[in-house]
Amino acid sequence: MREGTEPPEAAPPASDPPSPGEPVAPPEPVTPSPEPAHDGGSIGRSIALGVVAFAATIVLLAGLSGLLTRSQGGAAEASATAAPSIGIGSAAPSSAPSSSVGAVASGASTDAVLVGAGDVADCSLDKGAATATLLEGIAGTVFTAGDNAYPNGTAQQFTDCYDPTWGRLKARTRPAAGNHDWGTKDLAGYLGYFGAAAAPDGKSWYSYDLGAWHVVVLDSDCTEVKGCAPDSDQGKWLAADLAATKAKCTLAIWHHPRFSSGEHGDDADVGPFWKALYDAGADVVVNGHDHDYERFAPQDPAGRADDARGIREFVAGTGGAELRTFPTIRPNSIVRASVAHGVIRFTLHKSSYDWRFISTTGEFSDSGSGACH
Repeated sequence: MREGTEPPEAAPPASDPPSPGEPVAPPEPVTPSPEPAHDGGSIGRSIALGVVAFAATIVLLAGLSGLLTRSQGGAAEASATAAPSIGIGSAAPSSAPSSSVGAVASGASTDAVLVGAGDVADCSLDKGAATATLLEGIAGTVFTAGDNAYPNGTAQQFTDCYDPTWGRLKARTRPAAGNHDWGTKDLAGYLGYFGAAAAPDGKSWYSYDLGAWHVVVLDSDCTEVKGCAPDSDQGKWLAADLAATKAKCTLAIWHHPRFSSGEHGDDADVGPFWKALYDAGADVVVNGHDHDYERFAPQDPAGRADDARGIREFVAGTGGAELRTFPTIRPNSIVRASVAHGVIRFTLHKSSYDWRFISTTGEFSDSGSGACH
């Protein structure tokens, strides 16, 4: 007999013994009592504890399941919210530009975008269509730096060559005139096409404010406009305009570059423009005429490097005309390229600017930043 187990209690004798021959039922089996716990606990307590433990396990598993579900849902939401978008021009293909197209780093309330090029529409080529496609993907004001319709700027050439390409951006374009536009007497084709946007005061030069910046558009066809000297009509207007502006930052656009390593080279006739702008503390000049892209270090009117007060010049004659090489490299020329057409985009901050040249093929890009004087 197992230790600690009591023998089964004997059944009491029947009061009346069965008669002979009556079948006798076998005695009912008796199950031994379980061994009592050594700590004095009862069966009921053990069962209760088991039930509590089981219930706690169920609750714990249910809580973990809910937490896992919420975590997975939150991760999916965060992933969808953080998914980046990339627009045209957010980064050069070689370097992979940027945020979405036209995005800015700081001061969003005053930032503006100015984008464009010179030497645009030639019916004998199809490059103007490619640069127009770039512009369509970039928000902001479009500029031209002259020679809008080749070869002579006639009304028909504006209709046939410019309008199907860059004409798609006409509503937000602020143009400048070039020597090929002057191929038609009195700029009739150019002024007839752009209307008041090209001559808001009846002259082929004007200015406007863009964000925190002052933008000056000049006509560098000095013979046609009766001079570019300080005592010319345009020279006097420029001096008065620069004196009147309250903007900290100034950018000027015209066709013929004062400094250029391209086929046409330096143009001394526009020297008075440069001096007036330098004296007024202007920051950036953008030109066309030479069919290439070139960026200079900041310079003074004599072409000497001047990091403190110098103007940074960009030549961007890459809107669609046939590209050309660089016969003579000028001092302070930092970057030169004539491998692809493209546009240059300026993001104008309150007291600084970013630039990026965006090519149609992706094989060349140039970008950087500068502070206003």
